[in-house]
Amino acid sequence: MLRGNFLTPSLIRTSPFLTFLSKISLPLMHQSNCHTYRSLLCWHMHSFTKPITDIKQNRFSADLTTGLCTLAFSKKSTVNESSAPNTGTMSNKSKKKARRESPEGVLRHKLDMCSKRGDVFEALRLYDDARSNGITLSQHHYNVLLYVCSCKCGSESSENGDRENDSNLGLKRGFEIFQQMITDKVDPNEATFTSVARLAVAKEDPEMAFDLVKQMKSFGIPPKLRSYGPALFGFCKLGNTDKAYEVDAHMGESGVVPEEPELSALLKLSVDAKKVDKVYEILHRLRTLVRQVSESTFKIIKDWFDSVDAAEIGVLNWDVSKVREGIVRGGGGWHGQGWLGSGKWRVERTQIDENGVCCSCNERLVCIDIDPRETENFASSLSNLACQREVRSDFNKFQEWLGRHGPFDAVIDGANVGLVNQHNFSFYQLNTVVNRLRQMSPSKRMPLVILHKGRVSGGPAQIPKNKKLLDIWRDAGALYTTPPGSNDDWYWLYATVNCKSLLVTNDEMRDHLFQLLGTSFFPRWKEKHQTTLSLVSLIDDVRCCTDLEKAMMEFVFFINNLQIRLSVSRDGLNLLMPPPYSIVIQESENGSWHVPTITGDDLEAPRQWLCATRARVKSLHSLFSN
Repeated sequence: MLRGNFLTPSLIRTSPFLTFLSKISLPLMHQSNCHTYRSLLCWHMHSFTKPITDIKQNRFSADLTTGLCTLAFSKKSTVNESSAPNTGTMSNKSKKKARRESPEGVLRHKLDMCSKRGDVFEALRLYDDARSNGITLSQHHYNVLLYVCSCKCGSESSENGDRENDSNLGLKRGFEIFQQMITDKVDPNEATFTSVARLAVAKEDPEMAFDLVKQMKSFGIPPKLRSYGPALFGFCKLGNTDKAYEVDAHMGESGVVPEEPELSALLKLSVDAKKVDKVYEILHRLRTLVRQVSESTFKIIKDWFDSVDAAEIGVLNWDVSKVREGIVRGGGGWHGQGWLGSGKWRVERTQIDENGVCCSCNERLVCIDIDPRETENFASSLSNLACQREVRSDFNKFQEWLGRHGPFDAVIDGANVGLVNQHNFSFYQLNTVVNRLRQMSPSKRMPLVILHKGRVSGGPAQIPKNKKLLDIWRDAGALYTTPPGSNDDWYWLYATVNCKSLLVTNDEMRDHLFQLLGTSFFPRWKEKHQTTLSLVSLIDDVRCCTDLEKAMMEFVFFINNLQIRLSVSRDGLNLLMPPPYSIVIQESENGSWHVPTITGDDLEAPRQWLCATRARVKSLHSLFSN
């Protein structure tokens, strides 16, 4: 067994990273007491007085295939030349086959299968065999092994039919494999550090996991959200508020945005520790980043409002003008002035009616404004992404066309609308929507219909009556045909944002295209700009337009953009407008809270909300003003 400084002096001098790892003793890693070896993972940052890129022996290389930044050791290749096939005169197909059938390729496939099954025992057997047979392991091999070792789930069964404790086996061997990876001078990456961090937390040492994340930044490897998970959840589990908040702050410095699991863990930690200001802060972060919570987070929030600490916190008299200023500054739906009121909270699970009124406290929720500058930035980012993903000249041509023919009151995703509940594309259904939107438009202008070229040149488009419809739309300057090979999603989304118009589509915008946008702005934009269409009654008008006041309010929605989706029944068509309020955590002017869940969709099933209010008490400002 390797002990002490097993790395050669020349290798130690090659990399400060290896200098650190050479201090780790394998027997110590196997000890059950994590704190025995945790101290050996100190990185001694004072020794790195210059950036790692300044060290001549090392270089950073960007792997364009994986998109991961790795530390490459230039003095020695990690490829086993004896096992590499001679590919000088081979075709690409033959090269791929040779790599796949090589010992390294076969091992890679088998380890990938172990990863899918979570089979630690078999993965370790393959590793031992590979070491015995002199097979060179690559970064991928090691990362899969570390991942499997760090997973709590093991193989379903062993040869004798009893479940093995593969988790403990993985912990025992995981650090050994990591040390061997460094001995072999295989470049670690983000996945490597994350798996080792998980091993550290499994040993109940989140401090080591956090140290690993901090060193990722030092070595030029940008941490991901998953990199912080082991340390953050580990500290939360131990109830260590200071360290959990430190991890949270480090995430912010690294530009890593937490999601609901991370915020939910921080919220529970803060509730249990009676950190009332932190609870308030995290609720607002949930409002901004998550908007609608899961049932597990819902329970944490409910437990908070039911607690004695929540009843005791809050100001009895507050300045109404400051609260209102906060609401205006934030766009509505929150003020950020802290807990208002005092006394026990009345907490209920409830629903919001179609007018935006809470069925529990009768308070009307608000529609939260979107900053126009955010919309402009969103449109600019969308244009840049579209030009990267589409043929630039094609998309620029569309932008020029839109500049000449726009703006439009509404934009229709023609392919989506024409196929809702249809086996074949229905021009009749599409035309029905076009006519309804034209009637609803204040200018009575025809909406923009976006269709792929294949939709207008073949199939149902060849039927005379459908040709006539296409000619009418084209002559009115209301039809744009996207070129072959393009993704028409970019076109109708850009047109909607650019024209600040109504959007008609059943597309939930959950695919990779919209994930690329990667901002919290998009869900807020989608919410304000989404309406649904339901084929339930041709003679019924827009469901939300029951009176003049509501109709005027929905005209505001028109100019702020809406998305209309379609559902089908045998009775006909109906527009299902979005609710006249934002489906997001809201903090009211009087201090009450309304928290939406992901349970229900407000269309087929009412969404569930948490309503937390307490006795209305007049503020100091209002008392003196009266």
